[in-house]
Amino acid sequence: MPEIMRASHTPDTNRRSWHRKASRPVSGWLAALLIVAIVSPWIPQSRWLLIHMVTLGVATTSIMVWGQYFTEAILHNNLTDADRRRQVLRIRLLTVGIVVACVGMVATWPWVSVVGAAVVGSTLTWYAFALAHQVRHALPGRFTSTVWFYCAAASLLPLGATLGAIMTFSPTEPWRTRLLVTHQALNLLGFVGLTVVGTLITLWPTVLRTKMQPSQDRHGRVALGVMLIAVVVTSIGALCGLWWLAALGVTTHIAGVCIVLGDLVACAARKPPRDFPGFTMAAAMCWMLVWLVWLVWKLATTGTRLLADDIFTLSVPVIVGFLLQLLIGAMSYLMPMVMGGGPKIVRATNAKMHAYGALRATITNAGLLLWVLAVGMWTRRIGMAMAIVGLATFLPATAAMVRTGIPMLKEKGMAIRQAPPMKAEAPDSGEKTTQPPDRSAVAGTTENAVEPAATTPPDRRSFVGAFAGLATALTAAAVGHRLDASAPTDGSPTAGNVAPTGHTTRVAITAEGMKYHPNTITVPAGDRLVVGITNKDPNQVHDLQFANGAHSPRLAPGAHATVNVGVVTRPTEGWCTIVGHKSMGMVLDVRVNGLPATSDPDRHTETASPRRKIDLTKAPGGEFTPRDAVLPPLLAGRAHTMTLTAEDAVQEVAPQTTINAMTYNGRYMAPVIHARIGDQMRVHLVNKSTMAHSLDFHAGTVSPDEVMRTIAPGQELDYNFTLHRAGIWLYHCSTAPMSAHIAAGMFGAVIVPPHDLPSADRQFYLVQSETYLSEYNGAEVDTAKIANETPDLTMFNGHANQYVFEPLKAKVGERVRIWVLAAGPSRGCSFHVVGTQFDTVFKEGTYILKRGNPEGGGSQALDLASAQGGFVEMVFEEPGRYTFVNHSFVEMERGAKGFIEVTA
Repeated sequence: MPEIMRASHTPDTNRRSWHRKASRPVSGWLAALLIVAIVSPWIPQSRWLLIHMVTLGVATTSIMVWGQYFTEAILHNNLTDADRRRQVLRIRLLTVGIVVACVGMVATWPWVSVVGAAVVGSTLTWYAFALAHQVRHALPGRFTSTVWFYCAAASLLPLGATLGAIMTFSPTEPWRTRLLVTHQALNLLGFVGLTVVGTLITLWPTVLRTKMQPSQDRHGRVALGVMLIAVVVTSIGALCGLWWLAALGVTTHIAGVCIVLGDLVACAARKPPRDFPGFTMAAAMCWMLVWLVWLVWKLATTGTRLLADDIFTLSVPVIVGFLLQLLIGAMSYLMPMVMGGGPKIVRATNAKMHAYGALRATITNAGLLLWVLAVGMWTRRIGMAMAIVGLATFLPATAAMVRTGIPMLKEKGMAIRQAPPMKAEAPDSGEKTTQPPDRSAVAGTTENAVEPAATTPPDRRSFVGAFAGLATALTAAAVGHRLDASAPTDGSPTAGNVAPTGHTTRVAITAEGMKYHPNTITVPAGDRLVVGITNKDPNQVHDLQFANGAHSPRLAPGAHATVNVGVVTRPTEGWCTIVGHKSMGMVLDVRVNGLPATSDPDRHTETASPRRKIDLTKAPGGEFTPRDAVLPPLLAGRAHTMTLTAEDAVQEVAPQTTINAMTYNGRYMAPVIHARIGDQMRVHLVNKSTMAHSLDFHAGTVSPDEVMRTIAPGQELDYNFTLHRAGIWLYHCSTAPMSAHIAAGMFGAVIVPPHDLPSADRQFYLVQSETYLSEYNGAEVDTAKIANETPDLTMFNGHANQYVFEPLKAKVGERVRIWVLAAGPSRGCSFHVVGTQFDTVFKEGTYILKRGNPEGGGSQALDLASAQGGFVEMVFEEPGRYTFVNHSFVEMERGAKGFIEVTA
């Protein structure tokens, strides 16, 4: 035990000085959180930033500070100055890591976020080992299980941080949802949940100023094992997409929490909460259980249709109601204890810290209930404001506590100072530094714990405060309801002097066959409109959005949702936001009875954004891997089984230009298949996208009814056919609108060489396509541009000008064959290689020109309409850099260009 003995004479002022230094980042994060909350509408990824400023910035930093505090109190251990300096260094490194991760996410620099996550994970690993070291070198005692809770929790966060770093690369469904649920399991259930439960074992009885249950420590050890198993089961279930297993894991986690919760409830039954820390911590535990039960229900009932957006539904309110409220409640109790000074001073600082506790707690939690349960926009906003105001009262309460405590400490001669070393080490100094007064902050950690004087207000005052808070919440709800009833959702302008009627018109519609049924509804002027929508399309995903912003989630086949449109004061429309569905006719026309003749309809016009200005002289991004244009070898055997997986992916299509692509197997432009005449193709399609998709192989001759049918997310189909004829055949998604799906990347080529095709020294393939970009990176294709036929890029093999920077290779005298396909969706190709001539041209299944033809003829271009293909052959006579282009030069200037490097 040399470490403990060496630290036993450390002056108390060193511990207080450490606590001040270590806690400074928490104050900084709270201030930054307030600023970001105000300016969040102008910050990219603001929801992500706010959540992680709370969970990482405020909560994780506080956990590291207070976890060390409780560890020392439980183990009866004081550390050396060097140990304390290392603790402060860890917290500063944590702060740096969080800042770097936040900058990377907001600026969309994934690798910067990876660096930040690595720093955060490494710091927490160091912290876990430091706590374990202290436990191993401490004398045996009760409640060491709490410290093991901290060690286990800190060990889980690096895993969660790793998944968070992976998610910065924008994984597509289903991995986006799987990673998110696992990330929350490791971080919220694991890191936060274990830390909270471990702390409450000793802190909750102390806050209530009552004795602990005899079995509390033993139950804590059992709960730790159960909760760890639950986190592992939940994580495995989520990663594997076994949502029933993930639901079982969360249920087990609830059971682990309840093992400890039984003792905590028994303590509260003996002495109920009577001040602000007790009220808020009890409410926070309720929010934790509500969230866990909701999560079990969501995982168990949604199953394979679960999307990341479903998990986000309660994320922010739960983080505020559970995590932030619990943290503020605990700090409200602990800070006066840490300031210390004896019962008289603690009584005075507690009185300031806990003032109006029942009122503050009621306003906070009533506001949270309005935030979560209210239907109207204004009611939700008022509830959110109430919750924030209720929690923000912690700041002036802290300031009042400090203003009260510091003069009293100075008057008593206990002002924070650097005591002379000799005095601190004197056995009869009278300062009793070997038993600091703030040990009383944790129940059962000392043999002679100081019982702080009662500071709670009388029961009548608590009742009055709670009643006042409840009255405030009811008044706020009434005001919010009135505002929701008198103004359209999202602030849409009113027409004339239409007054709200107070009535609600409810309409049920269905989505099927690229139509809403009915597609026209009539509403009395001033009525609130509520639309219930059911997706009856057997395969397609649909949704419904209105011009004022009211919208439903994306609905899988058979799913139902309700959209509260708000008070209708003018004609308006709703439409499906799935790419291309509006242009296919999915529009709901809302007409209004009783309006003035001058009322203008509220329409959402779908206008094409201007052409993007893209610098094609720049090289592709560092993360882009050019597609190898060398023709792959013929598939082995005569029967070929392959799987194509439809999934969404953000893909680069030009320098500094990305698109939310629809892909087969995760890349813009699907794999090229090289097989023989007569080969059997057995293709298995799996839809892991967020919308419906299908397959159409031009190389097959089969009825489209079954194999080309559209399948919904999560569904699969088999597509079997025989390659009867030679050519380069297009395959693509045939789900309407096909133009949008092809422009978004869902196309590929099947190359079937003709009989007795002579050999060539080199064979390449070039598949031309065009795309239509939105105004911003990472967005879906612009269907208005598709309709206007105004492409932004024309590309070979899925990226503009990639072969300008990664030229194809050949040698003088070699015969070079290039297979060319115009995939469209609308543009053809006039393929030309500058500096040479084609002596062989094969187009659409037949030779137009053969080498050694009696006419001595040659060809300068292979002209292809959309969906046509063939190949050309040439022999380069001199070394040099030869340019291949679409000789429709406007297409070449949009990116249909590359080089062939010919060496001697």
